[in-house]
Amino acid sequence: MSEQDRRHDNRPPDDPPSDELVLAAIERAARHRARDTFAVPIWAIAEHLGLRRRSARARDMRAQLDRMAADGELECGRRRGVLTWTLTSAGLRRLAAARVAGQAMLLPESPQHLAWRRARTAAACEIERFRENLRDGLDGALGLLDAGPPPHSDTWLELGERLHRDARRLASASHCLYEWHEPHDARADIDDRYEPGDERLDDAQRARARARRVGRRNVHLWEDGRAGSD
Repeated sequence: MSEQDRRHDNRPPDDPPSDELVLAAIERAARHRARDTFAVPIWAIAEHLGLRRRSARARDMRAQLDRMAADGELECGRRRGVLTWTLTSAGLRRLAAARVAGQAMLLPESPQHLAWRRARTAAACEIERFRENLRDGLDGALGLLDAGPPPHSDTWLELGERLHRDARRLASASHCLYEWHEPHDARADIDDRYEPGDERLDDAQRARARARRVGRRNVHLWEDGRAGSD
């Protein structure tokens, strides 16, 4: 079953996840975290199983993970004070055998795909409003340029903040809607903030461009801008 087929099936499972599904969730969570370790905390495992972090089902997972560790299929460790679990060779063999046997291990939509889908939906809903807000601000700036007597310097400073905020919101929505490609389960979807053509920039220009792109996928920043502009 493809990511596209299961993307909307994010309901918590009716039954506790099977050991094989837990193994698959840990494998995918480790791959999508793209860290220097395959160790995964319990909250990440719960997310890949479609469970809320603080739900009773997520809390019950601890006993299942401990049992699987006792059986030698998982290794329990600690990273920066946080308990983590890693697939052992026995766990990998069990997962591979389940796949060869055709056992159903359909994970729900991955967190990274869910983030992409929600950001794309939000951008489609908001981008026209963001364009209008920026257009209104630019029209206001043109009016102030022709005003007499000249406006106080604070007016320009305030307008500059508004234009910067509105331009960043529009840039973020545009990136989410037109430039952020749909993530695939096979690899981690991490914004490295590089774009085609960056290689033609010198080091200082490239660093400034990458700095400007920080947070461009964070739709939560839009609300702060909205509150400040209304």
